[in-house]
Amino acid sequence: MIIYKTEKQKELIRESCKIVNDAIAEVAKVIKPGMTTMQLNDIAEKYILSQNAIPSFKNYNGFPYACCISVNDAVVHGFPTDVLIKNGDVISVDVGAYKNGYHGDSAYTFAVGTISEEVKKLLKVTKESLYLGIHKAVNGNRVGDIAAAIQEFTERQNGYGVVRELVGHGLGSNLHEDPQVPNYGKRGTGTKLKSGLVIAIEPMVNMGTKDVYNDKDGWTIRTSDGKPAAHYEHTIYVDKNKADILSSFESIEIAEKGNSYLCSDY
Repeated sequence: MIIYKTEKQKELIRESCKIVNDAIAEVAKVIKPGMTTMQLNDIAEKYILSQNAIPSFKNYNGFPYACCISVNDAVVHGFPTDVLIKNGDVISVDVGAYKNGYHGDSAYTFAVGTISEEVKKLLKVTKESLYLGIHKAVNGNRVGDIAAAIQEFTERQNGYGVVRELVGHGLGSNLHEDPQVPNYGKRGTGTKLKSGLVIAIEPMVNMGTKDVYNDKDGWTIRTSDGKPAAHYEHTIYVDKNKADILSSFESIEIAEKGNSYLCSDY
């Protein structure tokens, strides 16, 4: 069942999204080789709690941490660990926060230190595909229009693999609501988009094959060929002529550019 949101509910979700993005920005300020992803998780969780919010992911269906932090060939749902971050790592940080009865959800992928031109392109294309999908998220279109825009750009134009097993989703008082929002599909198909619908659009794109597998921890999704993946996510509100993006990368990108250990020229 799809639950449409009022203007007031939309603004409460925007508030939760701001907490999420500012938590990711706190992580972006400090990421460097020699740290651990568990330290990054703790920084984000501390920030969320400081805003009188609750980490949406912690204990969700048994997930034990505040953040999903996925490194290199881990696509999504990665466990924070005590493994040291090293130069060249690609790190996706996916965060949710719950406040005033509503969730916010967003994700951003960072490149630590020196990365190849091929990896830079993967991040650039994946990030651009998110906005191509958002452009289609308007009243009267269908979910398949979002999916097709993402797939055509990432897979058909750039030769990457779009993950099939994991999708975007509705968002509100529940972390995952209807409808599902795949990153592949046909134009003119799927749920019709109407004003008031809030969805998380989140391209998950692999440098190589689209195929993935579930790691032994039961959560982490990895690329089958061991090549890196990228993941970006915005929460948006469907409206008549243009989607209202409730999350924002602004504070994250400022922190990214200000951290000399991060590559931001992609």
